[in-house]
Amino acid sequence: MPKISREDVRVPLDVMPEFKDTYIDNFLAATQNTGHLMLFACDQKIEHLNADFYGEGIAEDDLDPEHLFKIGGQGTIGVLAGQRGLIAMYAEDYPNINYLVKMNSKTNLVKTSQQDPYSAQLSSLGAVLDMRDAGVNVVGIGYTIYLGSEEESSMLAEAGELIADAHANGLITVLWIYPRGKAVENEKDADLIAGAAGVALCLGSDFVKVNPPKDKDGKSSSELLAVASKASGRCGLVCAGGSTVDAETFLTQLYEQIHTGGAVGNATGRNIHQRPLDEAVRLTQAISAITFADYDPQEALEIFEGKENFTL
Repeated sequence: MPKISREDVRVPLDVMPEFKDTYIDNFLAATQNTGHLMLFACDQKIEHLNADFYGEGIAEDDLDPEHLFKIGGQGTIGVLAGQRGLIAMYAEDYPNINYLVKMNSKTNLVKTSQQDPYSAQLSSLGAVLDMRDAGVNVVGIGYTIYLGSEEESSMLAEAGELIADAHANGLITVLWIYPRGKAVENEKDADLIAGAAGVALCLGSDFVKVNPPKDKDGKSSSELLAVASKASGRCGLVCAGGSTVDAETFLTQLYEQIHTGGAVGNATGRNIHQRPLDEAVRLTQAISAITFADYDPQEALEIFEGKENFTL
């Protein structure tokens, strides 16, 4: 992808004038000066408890939470997204990582069949700004909305207020939006995902993370994703990485999501951190080669296999 300059960054009008330069700095840092986002998602220790970090097929490295920060520090990413407390515990040892604070989270213990999902805010934006002022390299915040839940109005209101306040203070924003609840028959319906992308735009988010839609009516997931990318307008759409698959499949899907689906990047957790450190670092480089430098899947696979080096 071509590099962008400070003049190329479109600054939302809810960014206060005194924080315009801060917003531009954060946007360029998070996107590695490309406008594309490679988000390393490290919020699953609440979302999925320990199941994502220990067990069959998961590297022993992953049980130690510092594994996430070692990957972020040694790998090539845009931002590392995690809860405020998690970042606060490790950021002193990893000061050069760009951090995005996940403002809400919930466990997966209460199922949708029991209760429609609601993910409440965990801490105030003021606490995040205090951490930034203390020297932690916080460039943005994130928030999850379960569209279609009976509790969606509360999450929409929390997200809208957080985005306005974050922008006012020069932070970028990413929304995780997943249609989910008793009213939702198909969480990966292409039209519903496109609707979720439009909601993120209306809330003023810089980026929205969605699940890729399921293939339907002879159209591939990436072809259907193009509708959502168009619907998101000036809110950049990125795809969730999902559960761990082989690297070649994952990199091919990512390339198609960008080039066919119109996505501007990815938000990947398990596919990265469930691997041993060296392998995980190489996968971040391969993902970033596609996301930031427009490598094709085969070129990226060679980076993952250690046959080629990649640096930004």
